[in-house]
Amino acid sequence: MYFTDENALGMGKLLSRSGRDDIVFPGHPALPEVLLGSTDLEWMPIAGSREFIVLTRDKRIRTRPAELAAYMEHGIRSVWIGAKQDLSPQDQVVLFISHEERLRREIIKLGAGPWALALSATGVRPLWLRKP
Repeated sequence: MYFTDENALGMGKLLSRSGRDDIVFPGHPALPEVLLGSTDLEWMPIAGSREFIVLTRDKRIRTRPAELAAYMEHGIRSVWIGAKQDLSPQDQVVLFISHEERLRREIIKLGAGPWALALSATGVRPLWLRKP
């Protein structure tokens, strides 16, 4: 199951509207405990306990001290949707779908969190998590 944070909310909504039932996001009816406007520190324990794969555009979520500590504590597994230029939600969807099979293999290989991956036009690569 994937969770898109508010930085990737448009992508999450587009995927959900396309019929995907493996995507939730802040404000999604299947996730009433995560409201729109929830901070990272509010949704991270829920994402970790539910073993969601977090899809995000937030470059700093794994480097800010409080978020990094929560990352480690809750075993967050995340994929940063990245590119040199900002991507529209539709472009994020296209990027995600084009590399989803490879992404699934990496998720299986990496197992339990914490870990982070970057997803770009060239594919999937690991991101380093520094110790808090």
